[in-house]
Amino acid sequence: MKKDIQLPEVTNVFMAIVKEYNDTFKCEDWNAYIINNKEVELEMVLIVSKGYDEDKLIETAVLRHKIEKLPAQSFAKVELLQEDVLKLTNFFNVTFFEGSTMFDKKFVFEKGTIKEGNLRMVPTLNKRGILSK
Repeated sequence: MKKDIQLPEVTNVFMAIVKEYNDTFKCEDWNAYIINNKEVELEMVLIVSKGYDEDKLIETAVLRHKIEKLPAQSFAKVELLQEDVLKLTNFFNVTFFEGSTMFDKKFVFEKGTIKEGNLRMVPTLNKRGILSK
């Protein structure tokens, strides 16, 4: 049964980790964003995230997020990443519908890659961050 389910390849949807200033708390925060660079909106976007380090047998709680509709050529903030989580491998499993077709993709930020030296301009966000494809 499971082998009969065909999931098409995900294109033009990305996850980004961005370091940005928090005006409320007057500090720098790391935030995860989902980016929809498609020409169509995404529906029922489900994002499951987790941090882990297989060497040290450490893992975070699993977080789940839902976005009803993500318009074409847009983005949404998914979650705040605490400093301790940046040392871990972080993954975001994204599932969504485009029309009546379901898509699923796992975005991974390997441990040690979420750091100041890896920040680049993320065009859609117009902010400096790390993009996972």
